[in-house]
Parts: sequence; structure tokens; C-alpha cells
Amino acid sequence: MRILFAGTPEFSVSALDALLASEHEVVGVYTQPDRPAGRGRKLKASPVKERAVEADIPVFQPVTLRDSEEQQRLQALNPELMIVVAYGLILPK
Repeated sequence: MRILFAGTPEFSVSALDALLASEHEVVGVYTQPDRPAGRGRKLKASPVKERAVEADIPVFQPVTLRDSEEQQRLQALNPELMIVVAYGLILPK
């Protein structure tokens, strides 16, 4: 099954790992954009992005999912199922 995963914090990584260990194909990962963190306020990737990059899965970090271009990109991935674990953005209909 073609699965699209959406998540951001460390809590979400275990769900992504379970999908990666399964027979299913993870076609992409949606996560929050990199955010400034630490004393130097340098951009830091989310734990989900770091894991997806390690697994060589395409990562998408839109600010919103409401614009038509982003919705077309999501549809182009042709997922059969989208799994969301603590993503942080509201999903449009």
C-alpha cells in the first residue's frame, strides 16, 4: 500500500519507523518547516524530517496545505492512505 506520513515531533518517529519496517511503501513525509532553536536560533529540522532523510524518503515542509499547488503535489504522490501523528497543521478536506 502507498502511504503518505505526516508528523513532526519525536513522538511521531516511532510510528514512522513502524511503517518503514512494514511491507508498505512510504511515498512521502509531510512535516513542519524547520524552526529556529537553541541559543544561536539556528534552523533545526524536526525529528521526523531527520528520520525521513535517513531513510531516503521525499520530505515536504509546506507552511500551509490550503493552497492548490500544495494540494496538487499531495495528489501527485497518489497515496492510498495518509497517516497523521502529531503533524501540527490543519488538514483541508
